[in-house]
Amino acid sequence: MDLTRRRRDGVPSVVDPSFRGLFEACYRSKQGGMGTETGNGKEEAMKNGLDVTGMPLPSSSHSSVHSAGSDPQLKQMLDCLKSTKCPAVINYGASWCGVCSQILRPFCRFSTEFKNLTFIYADIDECPETTQNIRYTPTFHFYRDGERVDEMLGTGEERLHDRLWLHS
Repeated sequence: MDLTRRRRDGVPSVVDPSFRGLFEACYRSKQGGMGTETGNGKEEAMKNGLDVTGMPLPSSSHSSVHSAGSDPQLKQMLDCLKSTKCPAVINYGASWCGVCSQILRPFCRFSTEFKNLTFIYADIDECPETTQNIRYTPTFHFYRDGERVDEMLGTGEERLHDRLWLHS
Protein backbone atom coordinates (compact mmCIF):
# COMPACT_ATOMS: atom_id res chain seq x y z
CA MET A 1 0.00 0.00 0.00
CA ASP A 2 1.41 3.38 -0.99
CA LEU A 3 1.34 5.67 2.04
CA THR A 4 2.35 8.79 0.11
CA ARG A 5 -0.10 11.28 -1.30
CA ARG A 6 0.38 14.73 -2.76
CA ARG A 7 -0.97 18.01 -1.46
CA ARG A 8 -2.39 20.58 -3.88
CA ASP A 9 1.04 22.20 -4.22
CA GLY A 10 2.58 18.85 -5.23
CA VAL A 11 4.57 18.33 -2.02
CA PRO A 12 4.34 14.70 -0.89
CA SER A 13 2.90 13.97 2.53
CA VAL A 14 2.91 10.62 4.26
CA VAL A 15 -0.01 8.95 6.01
CA ASP A 16 1.20 7.79 9.41
CA PRO A 17 0.19 4.11 9.60
CA SER A 18 0.98 3.95 13.32
CA PHE A 19 -1.51 6.66 14.27
CA ARG A 20 -3.24 5.87 17.55
CA GLY A 21 -5.53 8.26 19.35
CA LEU A 22 -8.93 9.78 19.71
CA PHE A 23 -10.00 9.46 16.11
CA GLU A 24 -8.99 5.81 15.75
CA ALA A 25 -11.57 4.77 18.34
CA CYS A 26 -14.18 6.85 16.58
CA TYR A 27 -13.48 5.23 13.21
CA ARG A 28 -13.50 1.74 14.71
CA SER A 29 -16.86 2.33 16.38
CA LYS A 30 -18.39 3.72 13.18
CA GLN A 31 -17.08 0.80 11.14
CA GLY A 32 -17.93 -1.95 13.59
CA GLY A 33 -14.32 -2.59 14.61
CA MET A 34 -13.04 -3.13 11.07
CA GLY A 35 -10.16 -0.63 11.16
CA THR A 36 -9.49 2.10 8.63
CA GLU A 37 -11.83 2.22 5.68
CA THR A 38 -10.34 3.38 2.41
CA GLY A 39 -11.86 5.13 -0.54
CA ASN A 40 -14.05 7.61 1.31
CA GLY A 41 -11.58 9.88 3.07
CA LYS A 42 -11.43 8.05 6.41
CA GLU A 43 -7.87 6.85 5.88
CA GLU A 44 -6.88 10.39 4.95
CA ALA A 45 -8.62 11.72 8.06
CA MET A 46 -6.33 9.69 10.29
CA LYS A 47 -3.30 11.90 9.64
CA ASN A 48 -1.29 13.09 12.59
CA GLY A 49 0.94 16.14 12.43
CA LEU A 50 1.04 19.20 10.25
CA ASP A 51 2.46 17.59 7.12
CA VAL A 52 -0.65 18.36 5.07
CA THR A 53 -0.84 22.05 5.98
CA GLY A 54 2.38 23.50 4.64
CA MET A 55 3.42 24.72 8.09
CA PRO A 56 7.11 23.84 8.57
CA LEU A 57 7.67 22.50 12.09
CA PRO A 58 9.99 19.84 13.45
CA SER A 59 8.00 16.62 13.83
CA SER A 60 8.84 16.25 17.52
CA SER A 61 7.24 19.59 18.42
CA HIS A 62 3.77 18.76 17.09
CA SER A 63 3.36 15.06 17.69
CA SER A 64 0.03 15.50 19.48
CA VAL A 65 -1.53 18.01 17.05
CA HIS A 66 -3.83 16.50 14.43
CA SER A 67 -4.11 18.29 11.13
CA ALA A 68 -7.00 18.57 8.72
CA GLY A 69 -5.78 18.82 5.15
CA SER A 70 -9.14 18.70 3.38
CA ASP A 71 -12.83 19.41 3.89
CA PRO A 72 -13.80 15.72 4.24
CA GLN A 73 -11.01 15.23 6.75
CA LEU A 74 -12.10 18.20 8.89
CA LYS A 75 -15.76 17.14 8.70
CA GLN A 76 -14.79 13.65 9.86
CA MET A 77 -12.80 15.09 12.77
CA LEU A 78 -15.72 17.31 13.79
CA ASP A 79 -18.07 14.31 13.64
CA CYS A 80 -15.68 12.35 15.86
CA LEU A 81 -15.53 15.20 18.36
CA LYS A 82 -19.32 15.21 18.52
CA SER A 83 -19.61 11.45 18.91
CA THR A 84 -16.78 10.97 21.42
CA LYS A 85 -17.55 14.20 23.30
CA CYS A 86 -13.86 14.72 24.08
CA PRO A 87 -12.72 18.26 24.92
CA ALA A 88 -10.87 19.79 21.98
CA VAL A 89 -9.47 22.97 20.48
CA ILE A 90 -9.29 23.72 16.77
CA ASN A 91 -6.83 26.29 15.47
CA TYR A 92 -8.07 27.74 12.18
CA GLY A 93 -5.15 29.39 10.41
CA ALA A 94 -3.43 29.81 7.07
CA SER A 95 0.08 29.03 5.87
CA TRP A 96 0.43 32.57 4.41
CA CYS A 97 -0.60 34.27 7.68
CA GLY A 98 2.36 35.54 9.71
CA VAL A 99 0.37 35.77 12.94
CA CYS A 100 -0.85 32.17 12.47
CA SER A 101 2.72 31.00 12.00
CA GLN A 102 3.81 32.76 15.19
CA ILE A 103 1.11 31.21 17.39
CA LEU A 104 1.40 27.73 15.85
CA ARG A 105 4.60 26.84 17.69
CA PRO A 106 3.14 27.68 21.15
CA PHE A 107 -0.10 25.89 20.13
CA CYS A 108 1.94 22.76 19.41
CA ARG A 109 3.88 23.14 22.65
CA PHE A 110 0.65 23.51 24.64
CA SER A 111 -0.61 20.26 23.12
CA THR A 112 1.97 18.41 25.20
CA GLU A 113 1.05 20.38 28.33
CA PHE A 114 -2.74 19.97 28.11
CA LYS A 115 -2.91 16.25 27.35
CA ASN A 116 -6.63 15.93 28.09
CA LEU A 117 -7.50 18.26 25.18
CA THR A 118 -7.43 17.17 21.55
CA PHE A 119 -5.54 19.72 19.43
CA ILE A 120 -6.45 20.15 15.76
CA TYR A 121 -4.99 22.52 13.19
CA ALA A 122 -7.11 23.33 10.12
CA ASP A 123 -5.76 25.44 7.25
CA ILE A 124 -8.59 27.57 5.84
CA ASP A 125 -7.20 27.26 2.32
CA GLU A 126 -7.12 23.45 2.51
CA CYS A 127 -10.66 23.27 3.98
CA PRO A 128 -12.49 26.15 2.24
CA GLU A 129 -15.99 24.66 2.40
CA THR A 130 -15.90 23.75 6.09
CA THR A 131 -14.17 26.97 7.16
CA GLN A 132 -16.20 29.43 5.09
CA ASN A 133 -17.53 31.12 8.27
CA ILE A 134 -14.03 31.76 9.66
CA ARG A 135 -13.48 35.48 9.08
CA TYR A 136 -10.26 36.05 11.04
CA THR A 137 -7.06 34.05 11.36
CA PRO A 138 -6.11 32.66 13.70
CA THR A 139 -9.42 31.63 15.23
CA PHE A 140 -9.60 29.05 18.00
CA HIS A 141 -12.77 27.04 18.66
CA PHE A 142 -13.13 25.13 21.92
CA TYR A 143 -15.33 22.02 22.17
CA ARG A 144 -16.73 20.22 25.18
CA ASP A 145 -19.22 17.32 25.12
CA GLY A 146 -19.37 17.54 21.34
CA GLU A 147 -20.50 21.17 21.26
CA ARG A 148 -18.56 24.37 20.54
CA VAL A 149 -18.50 26.31 23.79
CA ASP A 150 -16.01 29.11 23.17
CA GLU A 151 -14.16 31.04 20.49
CA MET A 152 -10.97 33.07 20.63
CA LEU A 153 -9.97 35.40 17.81
CA GLY A 154 -6.41 36.51 17.37
CA THR A 155 -3.25 35.57 19.11
CA GLY A 156 -1.32 35.98 22.31
CA GLU A 157 0.60 33.11 23.84
CA GLU A 158 -0.41 33.86 27.44
CA ARG A 159 -4.00 34.51 26.41
CA LEU A 160 -4.14 31.18 24.56
CA HIS A 161 -2.55 29.36 27.50
CA ASP A 162 -5.15 30.80 29.88
CA ARG A 163 -8.02 29.83 27.59
CA LEU A 164 -6.64 26.29 27.22
CA TRP A 165 -6.29 26.03 31.00
CA LEU A 166 -9.91 27.16 31.37
CA HIS A 167 -11.15 24.43 29.01
CA SER A 168 -8.90 21.61 30.18
